[in-house]
Amino acid sequence: MNSLFVIVPYKYEGMWVFDDPSLGLSREPFIAGIDTMIDRLVVGIPDAERGFRAIFGALPFPGYTERLDWLREESDGNWYYNNRFEMEGWLCPALFKYFAVAPKTIYIQVKPRT
Repeated sequence: MNSLFVIVPYKYEGMWVFDDPSLGLSREPFIAGIDTMIDRLVVGIPDAERGFRAIFGALPFPGYTERLDWLREESDGNWYYNNRFEMEGWLCPALFKYFAVAPKTIYIQVKPRT
């Protein structure tokens, strides 16, 4: 399994979503606080609503800018906490398309699409 993953979230019908056809995901939404975290993460990314790169993994990597720390499981998904924004967000069961178990920490870097 990959150590790092890349998705390209974008806005659809006012919601942050992403596609990953290789995993059967189409317009998979970010909700319950993760959407608000994304709003804050992409403030400096031009045209982020049209798509930006999100690189993530369960281990720290050069250039990561944010981390989500696992809190608890709920409704087949998992709650994570971001210290910088001092807020929680829920990641749905699509998380398990990338990880066999919910990681204790998820490291993230967001960048403009090139």
